[in-house]
Amino acid sequence: MAAAQLVPRIDERTWNPELERRLYKRWEREKIYRFQPKTKKKIFSIDTPPPYPSGRPWHIGAAAHYSQIDMIARTARMMGYEVLFPIGIDRNGLPVELYTEKTLGISIRTTPREKFIEACKHALDDLEAEMIEIMKTMGMSGDFENHYRTDNEDYRRLTQSTFIELWGKGLVYEATRPNNYCSDCGTTIADAEVEYQELPSELVYMKFKLKDSGDQIIVASTRPELLCSCQAVIVNPDDERYKNYHGSRVIIPVYEMEVEIRAHPSAKLDFGSGAAMICSYGDYSDVLLFREMKLDEVVAIDEKGRMTENSGILAGLSINQAREKIIEELQRRGLVEKIEEISHRTPVCERSQTPIEIIPMKEYYLKQLEFLPLLRKMANKIVFHPDGHRQILLNWLDSLTIDWPISRRRYYGTEVPVWYCVKDGEPHVPPPGKYYQPWKDKAPFDKCRKCGSKEFVGDSRTFDTWMDSSVSPLYITKFSHSKSFFRRTYPTTLRAQGKNIVRTWLHYTILRCYQLTGKAPFHQAWIFGLGLDEHGRAMQKHLGNVIDPIPILQQYGADKLRFWSASEANLGYDFRCSEARIAGAGKFLTKLWNVSRFISSFPNPKSVKLNASDRWILAELSNLVRDCLEGYKDFNFFIPASKIRDFAWNLFASHYVEMVKSRAYGQNASPSGRKAAWFTLHTCLKTVLTVLAPIAPFITDSIWRQLRGKESIHVQRFPKPEWNRNFSKYTPRILEFNEHVWKLKKERNLSMKDHIELPLPSELKLFEADLRGMHNLR
Repeated sequence: MAAAQLVPRIDERTWNPELERRLYKRWEREKIYRFQPKTKKKIFSIDTPPPYPSGRPWHIGAAAHYSQIDMIARTARMMGYEVLFPIGIDRNGLPVELYTEKTLGISIRTTPREKFIEACKHALDDLEAEMIEIMKTMGMSGDFENHYRTDNEDYRRLTQSTFIELWGKGLVYEATRPNNYCSDCGTTIADAEVEYQELPSELVYMKFKLKDSGDQIIVASTRPELLCSCQAVIVNPDDERYKNYHGSRVIIPVYEMEVEIRAHPSAKLDFGSGAAMICSYGDYSDVLLFREMKLDEVVAIDEKGRMTENSGILAGLSINQAREKIIEELQRRGLVEKIEEISHRTPVCERSQTPIEIIPMKEYYLKQLEFLPLLRKMANKIVFHPDGHRQILLNWLDSLTIDWPISRRRYYGTEVPVWYCVKDGEPHVPPPGKYYQPWKDKAPFDKCRKCGSKEFVGDSRTFDTWMDSSVSPLYITKFSHSKSFFRRTYPTTLRAQGKNIVRTWLHYTILRCYQLTGKAPFHQAWIFGLGLDEHGRAMQKHLGNVIDPIPILQQYGADKLRFWSASEANLGYDFRCSEARIAGAGKFLTKLWNVSRFISSFPNPKSVKLNASDRWILAELSNLVRDCLEGYKDFNFFIPASKIRDFAWNLFASHYVEMVKSRAYGQNASPSGRKAAWFTLHTCLKTVLTVLAPIAPFITDSIWRQLRGKESIHVQRFPKPEWNRNFSKYTPRILEFNEHVWKLKKERNLSMKDHIELPLPSELKLFEADLRGMHNLR
């Protein structure tokens, strides 16, 4: 028998988060996570979501999300992959502008563009530095040395170059169409940026006069300020109240214009009066009906959210002011039958929470409708974690009815690289490869290709920020910089992201990258749930329920937050965040530390003859490894976290350690039996540490290095379920017997060390020596 290997004893009585900071610095010095592009290993590339530093504090739900993305990277390394784990920060678009306006007290509408852009460039620096520090404190093993920003020139150059390429393929066009418009943000927004809220509203019942008879028909609407743009009144063909009015003409109150009453199935018999006015544009149904009925649009609201000259007495008023004034005017003329207070499903801008308007605007569009069949095929081919979240994407694809409007009327974003001939308006795009700012740069053309004119004016618009975000897989794989690197890393292995941006980031990335490469951008999509407060509400700054991760990390450390994140909910499900839950999850790590200190007091033999109790717990250890590997294979960290806690606390510490404690100390035990206990204790600890390492990287590496030498646990491979699992059939009987003895001793006011007279069940004879020693049986 080989001699027992002496191991250093763990002296620290408790796990101290300060040890995490020291260990992270050691990881940085050792560079154990550095990506080696020339490796012979298979590459696992992660399309990491670049977080948006739009204000303090950073959401603890987001911190939990990113800690699990790090678990993916660590899992892949322990599976034998070389891992590309880039770190980026998203700094483009509207949130940057809003934060700049708020913190510096300036306005985009009154500040010169160049000065405003310069202010935006630096407004987020402190927030970004804080966010990166949080990531490091959480133990993230990404490539911080080369972290990127989506507002740097290199990234914007890629966005523009891909636009120019798609322009050349005929996939970009300009058109004037009804667009979602947020008057607060001052820009067009895509359907994916629209949310719906139940908001209080007034349903106004207005009296319209029939032209021929002079009779009245009641038309109900929540948008009376759009009377000037009403081009038809619709009623349901099955509505008996209006069957005699089909095709009749009515006079619009106040504006005295004639429109036709048309029968249409979209009119709801049970809403309002059953008669509805069709305006340009009250909602999406108006847009569809205008197209279907070939009605002429009247623009009632301008880009500043003010009523146009077409609204007559309402011109220049805000929408709310106009609504109040037109109701007053209708009431003054006796044209209001009644007003009902209702709750109305209202489309709002996801950022400003302002009700959107639908305004005809000239914008650039990227074709997506003709790609829907291919997008559905790719959605079904990509492996989703969890699989059920594939349906979020499929449902979104099924709902699309228009191409993607990609131009925006803001300042801080990647500029649309187009110049126009002053004489004939012909658009010109430059060659790819440079970063262009058409609003201030000289046109890179000598003359117009159409008329020969030498005068050009640059486009002043920027792109939707998803135009930048949707090429993240191309940027991290060096699409435009290194063909060899790109070939090895694209398509990326996995996209990690929240379920709330499936219809934006996931969809747009698949669309754009397919249009540019002919391939899906990733093989797998890992979709995380949303972090809610302890009452199940979404955490939002205006509700004051956002939990700051910094004090949590300072008090409890990263591993407790990470273990809570992994054990709180199954992958893809929403989860509740609270300090009490994090503190509760951390109790397991305290238990692990205490058990490790106990085991560190014994040597570690290399080979032994196992007893029955040893074979039993090693059988359960093999079950644990098998279950953990299944969970890690699906990147569902709830499975290994739950299984490890259950094994280590409820089986290993509570039963096996107590069963072999007297044997390990040499009490009435042979030398071989004693060494077998030592070996099994160390084997179980080693295995538990290894399968727990992706989830709790600090405490596992600290214990590992103290007991097993200088090499980090994070360069190890996952173990295999190598022990015969037959002995696990004894588990129910062992647990039942031990709990029975503990219950009897408690009932008899005996301590756990007191002897008790109790027969040992015959089926547990194999474990007799250890069970007698454990319970002091007579």
